[in-house]
Amino acid sequence: MSVNLSKGQGISLQKADGGELSAVRMGLGWQAAPRRGLFGSRTREVDLDASAVLFADKQPVDVVFFRHLVSDDGSVRHTGDNLVGGAGQGGDDEAILVDLQRVPVHIDQIVFTVNSFTGQTFAEVQNAFCRIVDETNGQELARYTLTGGGQYTAQIMAKVHRVGGGWQMTAVGTPANGRTFQDLMPTILPHL
Repeated sequence: MSVNLSKGQGISLQKADGGELSAVRMGLGWQAAPRRGLFGSRTREVDLDASAVLFADKQPVDVVFFRHLVSDDGSVRHTGDNLVGGAGQGGDDEAILVDLQRVPVHIDQIVFTVNSFTGQTFAEVQNAFCRIVDETNGQELARYTLTGGGQYTAQIMAKVHRVGGGWQMTAVGTPANGRTFQDLMPTILPHL
């Protein structure tokens, strides 16, 4: 059973039987919103990019994104760049896989971001979401929906962070502006 997350809400990433999750997928889906024009409704392609920034003691130590698809330690992997989005029917247009058991012990947080590489605002996007899926069985654990559009080009979506011996996910949901994860670092740091 999936949990719809609100901004700032967290969930523990444990299986229903109390066991620890071993691998999760952060999926990102979206579609371009139709715009009314002189000749009717039209859509313009929107290139959203998912990124995962790995932190150790509040310092960025690695990043996984469309130009660096696998973390240096191999525990985090991006499935590839989607330049146009999808039909917005719930499928993932981009995904980042995290093997939680392989994440080095010094990595204490992984922050997931999404940004419009082509610079369109989220007002030009519809049906956008971020979700966490148990990669071992495909069960959706949590979903964070981007609602309301907005005149910003990026979002700090969520983070997974160590709590005791396990992991927890927190929906951040903070809007930002920037075309790449580097542009978002000043907005990410207060959420660590």
